[in-house]
Amino acid sequence: MSQALQSLLDLLDLEQIERDIFRGRSRSAVVPRVFGGQVAAQALVAAGRTVPEDRLAHSLHAYFLRAGDPGAPIVYTVDRIRDGRSFTTRRVVAVQHGQPIFHLSASFQTYEEGMEHQADMPASPDPETLPTAEETLPRYAELFREPGVLERLLEAREAVDLRYVDAPPFATVGEAREPRSQVWFRTNGKLDEFTADPLLHVCLATYVSDMTLLDSILLAHGRGGWAVGDVVGASLDHAMWFHRPFRADEWLLYDQESPSASGGRGLGQARIYTRDGRLAISVIQEGVVRVPR
Repeated sequence: MSQALQSLLDLLDLEQIERDIFRGRSRSAVVPRVFGGQVAAQALVAAGRTVPEDRLAHSLHAYFLRAGDPGAPIVYTVDRIRDGRSFTTRRVVAVQHGQPIFHLSASFQTYEEGMEHQADMPASPDPETLPTAEETLPRYAELFREPGVLERLLEAREAVDLRYVDAPPFATVGEAREPRSQVWFRTNGKLDEFTADPLLHVCLATYVSDMTLLDSILLAHGRGGWAVGDVVGASLDHAMWFHRPFRADEWLLYDQESPSASGGRGLGQARIYTRDGRLAISVIQEGVVRVPR
């Protein structure tokens, strides 16, 4: 296991300070605010700590309310909304400096047999044939206007092996493309038997899900994003549905597209497949996407 992955696992190991109150810390961020995937994953950890082990996360719905301060701890308060025979519902509020910065509702379910169907996995090259982030990002170093952006991008990706199928948005500024993108990802190292908890894999996928989902919006308009300074953006809300078991340390295909952008906002939607073609997760996110004036 890489040191970066161990640091991420430590980040998700919240401190319990009361029965339903947890405290988390932040890691250095690419931008001067807490990474949205981090607070979403930590909130799901807090919710899951109050749920019986036989109930698995099947969905989450969240709103990003305020920018988080990466230099301050985050307190997560869990509200035990309902414990039914099959489903358990939790609400989590993340607080910093006395104000809520994030709100999450999550639902958990006991395993059941049921009807089965899924959308087919789209075509994609094998992840081993694609360059790593360490190989891809430095090629575009001259495009990043702000000093230190490349270094912060690489640091943010150290715990995750994330590989673009096609060129990322900042590589094709000015060239409008189909509003669709694909990345393969997995943790940068195997998770041993002591980290086999299904909730951990769900939380790790939640963490990664906020990294690239809005890229397809940028592609449609030939924009490179905040990294090259031609777009100001932030996540507004986030929803995920966990359909089938998966492991975050095995390759997952993140197939993303944008059906709409308007009013200073853009919508991204995606499906995450296991390498053998099982639809594991569906994701939808809306974000602020503004062109600086």
